[in-house]
Amino acid sequence: MLRIAVIGAGRIGKVHAATVAAHPQAQLVLVCDPDIDAAKALADPLGARASADAADAFSADDVDAVVIGSPTPLHAEHVLAAARAGKAALVEKPVASSVETARALADELATFEHPPVMVGFQRRYDPSIAKAQRLAAEGRIGRIEQLTIVSRDPAPPSAEYLAQSGGVFKDMTIHDFDEARFFLGEIVTVNAIGQKLDPALAEVDDFDGAVTTLRAKDGSVAIIKNTRHCASGYDQKVEVFGSEGELVVENLRSTSLVINDASGSATQEVYLDFFLERYADAYRDELTAFIDAVNNGSPVTPTVEDGVAALVLAEAAERSARTGTTVEVEK
Repeated sequence: MLRIAVIGAGRIGKVHAATVAAHPQAQLVLVCDPDIDAAKALADPLGARASADAADAFSADDVDAVVIGSPTPLHAEHVLAAARAGKAALVEKPVASSVETARALADELATFEHPPVMVGFQRRYDPSIAKAQRLAAEGRIGRIEQLTIVSRDPAPPSAEYLAQSGGVFKDMTIHDFDEARFFLGEIVTVNAIGQKLDPALAEVDDFDGAVTTLRAKDGSVAIIKNTRHCASGYDQKVEVFGSEGELVVENLRSTSLVINDASGSATQEVYLDFFLERYADAYRDELTAFIDAVNNGSPVTPTVEDGVAALVLAEAAERSARTGTTVEVEK
């Protein structure tokens, strides 16, 4: 039984705390958040204790591993604190607030022995996406030529959140950058077009939508489509086109019901509301892989190096969108 502390009692902290508490191989023992009331509100129903100080997660004798859902600027600091304390860490995306900080983190981790550190790109563990990647890697559709990823949120976060999110490419598209690398490998160029179409976000210095094109080293191309709002729900689709076939991951709905009547034909329910529902299985399987890495020494994926690579793409996309140029990816 892996004893786990969760740092952060916000939206993503709630997801991880519930996932840990429900997992048969894990025990949630501690929730840390500067807002002690929020920490208690999350910890108490799940049978864990609460603290206002993240340092308690690293010093507690009954904590084996830490799930880091703190604000992005604290991610690198908390990963290092966990590693120095001899505790495994699963850190939410992005691994740091900048490529420079992420690389410094990777360099420092390489200087000493420490338990596993895993980056929370949970889409690698979505059953449908994972199977599509596995089939593609086995050659089921021949050589991958084109990858299309659609990721649209049902509604934007608050302007306050967006102002400190790091921007759409680091906050939202970064999942898609990692997913593109998951399928295509090394990316060599990035071209992004940012959009500002939502009047409610006009005062935020960020894009509310983007279309990004990535070219991989082998010549394959990925197209990523993002928006902060979608009337039909949480729109999540993947199409992998190869020389001998195609793999398609469709949206999920609460049921597979189709209605045909006088008002319309082939009517279905809206997409699942948000990432909490859409990727519930992915968070569970991600945690299982993390536990296996800690207990059995199985390989960690995604790694801190994967986190660095996704950040490199995010910063390249930001430069491309603001300058209107294609950006060569840094080595």
